Amino acid sequence: MAEPIEFWFDFSSPYSYLASERIDELAAKYGRKVKWRAVMIAAAFKVSGLPFLLTVPLKGEYSKRDIERSARFLGLPYAFPSRFPVATLAAARGYYWLHGQDCGKAREFAHAVFRAYWVDDRDIGELPVVLEIADQLGIDRDAFTAAIATPEIKDRLRQETDAAIARGMFGVPYIMVDGEPFWGADRLPQIDKWLATGGF
Repeated sequence: MAEPIEFWFDFSSPYSYLASERIDELAAKYGRKVKWRAVMIAAAFKVSGLPFLLTVPLKGEYSKRDIERSARFLGLPYAFPSRFPVATLAAARGYYWLHGQDCGKAREFAHAVFRAYWVDDRDIGELPVVLEIADQLGIDRDAFTAAIATPEIKDRLRQETDAAIARGMFGVPYIMVDGEPFWGADRLPQIDKWLATGGF
């Protein structure tokens, strides 16, 4: 059986949001599973020396337009949030805590966090907002709050980020298909063809 596709993402990345809405469906088309892995992309930027894309003169303004166009192209709801960027530690740590118990619930939580930020303009950098999202999914607030403060969960996010960087991840979404890396939501058509043909 083929290895799962690996999908690294950061909740504060608009292109990660776009990819998150399509990657599972694309993989399922070829009978493949997807491993979702939250990371803190700022750590990769420190290693690569790359700036936050939207802060780059000229290119940043173009990118905002490109993200909006890409969302329309994919038929996805999207609205640039009023607060950007935001720190997403609580959401990312919560994702890994949930993943350790129920992969399906963790995936549901990830979708809800992405949509809260990139569709509904909710500040997912604020813990109360993340707890509201968890609560709406039937996740115990107190258990969630306690879990994301544990050294184990904090270390898990750090380790996942370091491991991704070691694999070559410098930006998100970063998708690995049978050892072949693809960067960006705009690479989904290439991934589709790669899966269909076994590589090209």
